[in-house]
Amino acid sequence: MYIIDGLQYSNWTRELFTEARDAGVNAIHVTIAYWEDSEETLANIGHWNKRFREFADLIMPISAGTDIKTAKELGRVGIILGFQNCSPLEDDLHMVETLHTLGARIMQLSYNNQSLLATGCYEHKDSGVTRFGREVIREMNRVGMVIDMSHSAEESTLEAIELSERPIAITHANPSFFHPAKRNKSDTVLHELAQSGGMLGLSLYPHHLAGGANCTLDEFSRMVCDTVEHMGIDHVGLGSDLCQNWDYSVLEWMRSGTWTMTPDFGEGDAQNRDWPEQPSWFRSNRDFPTIAVGLKAAGMTETEIEKIMGLNWLRFFEASFSSQNGRTQTMQEVSPTSNDNVPNAIGAGR
Repeated sequence: MYIIDGLQYSNWTRELFTEARDAGVNAIHVTIAYWEDSEETLANIGHWNKRFREFADLIMPISAGTDIKTAKELGRVGIILGFQNCSPLEDDLHMVETLHTLGARIMQLSYNNQSLLATGCYEHKDSGVTRFGREVIREMNRVGMVIDMSHSAEESTLEAIELSERPIAITHANPSFFHPAKRNKSDTVLHELAQSGGMLGLSLYPHHLAGGANCTLDEFSRMVCDTVEHMGIDHVGLGSDLCQNWDYSVLEWMRSGTWTMTPDFGEGDAQNRDWPEQPSWFRSNRDFPTIAVGLKAAGMTETEIEKIMGLNWLRFFEASFSSQNGRTQTMQEVSPTSNDNVPNAIGAGR
């Protein structure tokens, strides 16, 4: 069985990588930018290159979808680099190809707020995809970078689905029929996403779950089954939004960035000045097999469970990470220098 997680943001250590590998996790989309500008993002990429060298026995970078199969064969966790905001581009369209060449494969068009590309889900008015956003979508399609609308507002999400020539993803969110959080998605979005060939990664983050930390495995598993009824079995996976090994200051930074002088509390955070408690049945990568057990108890077949746990993401990434001419360009192809020349410092926002 493949286990592929559509989104995590953790303070990674050898112990966490070992835990994921030993649990049978084959690939994880990791967040390397929220509010960082291009310079800070390059530094973060450099830091990940250092991790790839230091922990080469445990992890490997994913450039093409087929690399996930290689990671499984080698007994390593494949790491997919992605951004939860478009801030690394600043206002330069050329940065899409540059960042793709350096390994980035997924980018959200907005993170809660209005961005240069699209409207975030916390804004009062949704103006849709901007002129610059249309150009970025076209360029992301060309190079093979997945458009992610997890934190975007409804109209912007629907426009991105319509504008993109390639299927898009919502890497970590749940249906609003399960829990009406701002970040969860309407039936209309689920329908259009599935009709266009896109993917939804179902979230284990407590604020996206009915009942929060008290959500049971059975309730989550039944939600998966209901989502499959809405979207079809081929368009649903997992995007745990698992966050490990951070203190509260990082959560506050995620919400507030540098755009506000006062803490911007997300759903539920104003009442609990700490990371929300995970459900008892999903607190780390070790618990992914528990989800498979829950899905079986909910009546899913082995074939359906394998698709949800990873095969759907594998198929999607295999089709998404190549350029429109069918090739995946790597740093080694465009430069005789090593990736080691990318700065190894952590971005200033961390």
